[in-house]
This record gives sequence, structure tokens and C-alpha cells, in this order.
Amino acid sequence: MTDRLVVIGGVAAGMSAAAKARRTRNDMDIVVYEQTGYISYGSCGFPYVIKGEIPRIEDVIVRTPQDFVKQNIFAHVRHQVLEIDPQQHTLQIRNLETGAEFTDHWDRLVLSTGGGATRPPIPGLDLPGIFTLRNVEDTIAIRDWIAQERPQRGVIVGGGYIGLEMAEALAAHGIQLTLVEMLPQVMGNMDADIASYVQEELVRQHVDLRLEHGVEAFVGNGRVREVVAAGQHFPADIVIFSVGIKPAATLARAAGIALGPTGAVAVDDHQRTSVEQIWAAGDVAEALDLVTGKPTYVPLGTTANKQGRVAGENAAGGDAAFKGIVSTAVVKVFDLEAARTGLSERHARAEGLDIETVTATANSRAHYMPDHQSLRVKLVFERGSQRLLGAQMVGGEGVAKRIDVIAAALHARWTTYELAELDLSYAPPFAPVWDPILVAANLANR
Repeated sequence: MTDRLVVIGGVAAGMSAAAKARRTRNDMDIVVYEQTGYISYGSCGFPYVIKGEIPRIEDVIVRTPQDFVKQNIFAHVRHQVLEIDPQQHTLQIRNLETGAEFTDHWDRLVLSTGGGATRPPIPGLDLPGIFTLRNVEDTIAIRDWIAQERPQRGVIVGGGYIGLEMAEALAAHGIQLTLVEMLPQVMGNMDADIASYVQEELVRQHVDLRLEHGVEAFVGNGRVREVVAAGQHFPADIVIFSVGIKPAATLARAAGIALGPTGAVAVDDHQRTSVEQIWAAGDVAEALDLVTGKPTYVPLGTTANKQGRVAGENAAGGDAAFKGIVSTAVVKVFDLEAARTGLSERHARAEGLDIETVTATANSRAHYMPDHQSLRVKLVFERGSQRLLGAQMVGGEGVAKRIDVIAAALHARWTTYELAELDLSYAPPFAPVWDPILVAANLANR
């Protein structure tokens, strides 16, 4: 009898799993159930669709269900999995178009239900005009609201990656912006000294930045009109609510699948869960932090795609492994680039590590080249051993690819001495003789 692989969730991890399983085995039945109306899309492009830089939503949709039929993979959109029965190897499913419910059978299961936007119980959060940004439907709804309602004033709640990217997107439509953040800084996974440059850029771009402002209520009459935060009232014709992502692990928990310390599904290096013949991947699953050696939860598309490939290959009988991550990420904030990898100073100290840090400022290109920009590199390393633990960078250009050099060094468990020996490329239009990375490494080695 032919094995049947069912994948729950059809975005990055899920469709990577299905495609890799098909490439591994031609004789499996492969079925995908996706709750939304779309599969296989690049969600990181959503702010740029809303901004108008990407003209059509179709441009971020990589493949459709019809495309996957050519590989004999059957993806059903608008289908919600209600229950997993690990003993009977069955699923209870609801067709969201018709309301009909039915049962399906699986021999092997990949759980890739993703993550959901955190929605605390704040009065008025369900008012029209308040949006989260997680899927294609959210993107279309925000874009349509801007086109139809012509908002003049907007409030962004949350100073993480999505909030910062959406600030640029809304500003492009001439919307006067306020950004409220409960913490004393934006980008809570960075150190305050580096985040301060991002804050300066927001202010320079005329964003009214309000730190240490926790939202207390949303007020409106038929639609949102204002945001109440720290006792102050901020007018709003549109609100982007982006205070974090949590793993969509309700289905897994109900099925008896073990969750890890982060609240996401616990997996081993083969993406196996605690239940036999069930794998998990993407924003619902934990990953191993290669710097600390502990489970972590960092919901990014890069990790989702890699974990999905591993889960799909192993569900089809393969023997692939996913070794872990160093939490590398980059964000564009108007004219500024900010990036991080590994541990921040705050995180390293919380781990009880004996550390030192250095921050170097250098040019992105040769100093005599027009339009060269200042670039700041902060290294976090272990005292004595000089083992590299993490880095953060901020500047007008050249940040995104330089952070990848540090990420590679973290994977290799390098010291700052080895980092300083790198033979990095040099040409005046691209980098100075002493690249900012080398300047920082040499400063750490003194």
C-alpha cells in the first residue's frame, strides 16, 4: 500500500517539505492542507507590496496549487485541520468554503502550522482599521484600506522587524506616523547602543517615536479612531499591530506532541517530534541555537525553508539533519540597514557568559569615494578565549552582506583572531582596505 504523507500548513516550511519529499520518493501520496487561501509565498515581501515598491501581490506568490499538481502534490487551500489523532493516524478537517467536515488518513505527518501574531486582550483590538501582517489576505486588506480610506494618520504598535518595515511602507503613502513601543528601545533583540541609531533614523524620517508606551486601548466608532498608550491619546486612521509572533502550537499540544521551553514544538536534528511518524518545521518548531547549545525560537523564513526540506526528506525515508541557527537577521529602516547575528551583549550576559564587547566605526567604502557611509560594527566575544559570540551592525549601506561573514564565523566557532585574518575583498567602490569587520576584529584583539 502506498504511503500517504500529509503536510499541515502550506507556506515556506510546508511546501518545502512537500516538494523535498516528492524529490526523495516518487511513490508517495502527498497532500497539503492550508488554512488560508494561498500557499508558497514570500511573506517578507509584504511590506514592499503595501509600500507599492512591488506592484502586484502575485509577485510574492512563488507557486500555486495548480503548479504543485504537476509534481503530483495536492494542496488544498481554505482547509483547516481541527484535530490530529496520533493513535489512529487520522485528521479531522473542515472545508472553510463549505463548512463541511471530513476525516483523512496519514502514514507520515509534517506539522508546519507556522506562527500567529500575538494578540493580547486589549480593548478595541478588533476594530476595523487595525491590522496584523502575517499572510496574503492581511496584505491585501491593508493595501485596500489605504486605497479606499485614504488614512492620514497611522499608529504602529511594536518596534520589531515588521513594525519598522511597515513604518517605511505607510510613510510612502504620506501617512503621518506614530510608533509606540512598550520597551525602552526598538528592536528588542539588539543592544540599546545599536538600536539608538535606528531610533535616530525614525525621528529623522518624521516618525513620532514613543518608547515605554504600553497600549491600553483602541478607541473608535465603527472603525479605529485613536490609540491610548501610557495615558496618552494618539489619533489613528490605520493601526499596524505588531508586538510579536508566537508558535501556532495548539493543534500539536492537543495531539500530545511535546512542546519545548520556548513554547514551540520540540524537535531533534531530524525535525522529529515526540510522536512517532510526525515531524515539525518552520515557525511552529524550535531550533537549536549553535552559540548557546540551547533550543531557541526565531521565526524566520530562512529557517522555515531549511527545516521544511529536512522534515520532508526524512518523512520520505531519508536521513537529513538540520544542525541549527545563529539567529541572523537584517532589516531596512528607511535609509538605514541594521543587522544582527549570534548573541547580543544583553543575551550573552543573561546566559552567564564572561564577555567583552567592542564597537568600531569605519567607512563602507574607501574614504575618497563619493557617498561613502559610516558603518558601525559591534562584536561580542568571550573574555580570555576570544571566542566570537555575536555581532550587530548598523549603517547606510553594506550591512546586509557583512553580517553574513560574522554568521559564517559563528557556525565555524571562530575566535576574533581568526576573524581578523580573513582575506576580504577590496575595491574602493565596495570597501576600504581595512574592511569594517577587520577593524572591529583588530580592536577586539588588542
